[in-house]
Amino acid sequence: MELETKLLMTFSTTAGRKVSLFITDPREDINETEIKSAMELIVSKNIFAPMHGEELLSPLGAKIVQTETTEYDLQVS
Repeated sequence: MELETKLLMTFSTTAGRKVSLFITDPREDINETEIKSAMELIVSKNIFAPMHGEELLSPLGAKIVQTETTEYDLQVS
């Protein structure tokens, strides 16, 4: 089994939509203050353009998501 950890950050856009960004393998000791600061920096620098000229407007939330994957090596004939 493989365990994958991602930081999911959700933002509102100028078009009234929600957009999510994933960060794979965030630091295990990351805290809420650091996440909030990073999200505010992403919005202030305007470095992502979700669609059709809209911009990220504000941070909405963040969470750590862990996915456990089990792969099977099946012979299919």
